[in-house]
Amino acid sequence: MPAVVLVLAAVLTLAAAANAQLQAADAARAGARAVAIGEDDAAVRAVVGQVAGSEATVTVSRGDPWVEVRVAKPVVGGWLSRSPLQARGAAVAWAEP
Repeated sequence: MPAVVLVLAAVLTLAAAANAQLQAADAARAGARAVAIGEDDAAVRAVVGQVAGSEATVTVSRGDPWVEVRVAKPVVGGWLSRSPLQARGAAVAWAEP
């Protein structure tokens, strides 16, 4: 029985990690699109928060024609959100003139 519980916990953790990774990547793409059309950093953080959740952290790096948005999100939320398991996503977009 302990082996079944261990396997179930591993499968659920992998599913949560895959979901968090997809959310982080989608949030980074949405944030990069927002920056590309001229939104400020506050609007980008709002977009990323809407897609990835409020616990996600956002980094916006602006180059001359390019912008990069990096998103990090804990794999599990709640009281376990300080765990070292983090999902990360990044996206680069050309900023509209």
